[in-house]
Amino acid sequence: MKVKTSITLPDDLLKEIGRASSNRSSFLERAARKYLAQMEKSQRETQDSAILEAHAERLNMEALDVLKYQDPP
Repeated sequence: MKVKTSITLPDDLLKEIGRASSNRSSFLERAARKYLAQMEKSQRETQDSAILEAHAERLNMEALDVLKYQDPP
């Protein structure tokens, strides 16, 4: 369901959007969805990095242990 809304944008931005697309509503919808997806991805990456950082020492030790078995005698 679509809901009509009103937003205030700078004139120059509105002109740029008009040049980029004949349907400003569709353009802004796509832009908002893309921006929200990027924000969600960034948050996931930040959380993943924090998890890896919290376990980095143990994971590095496990990786070194595995590498020992790959070296030829």
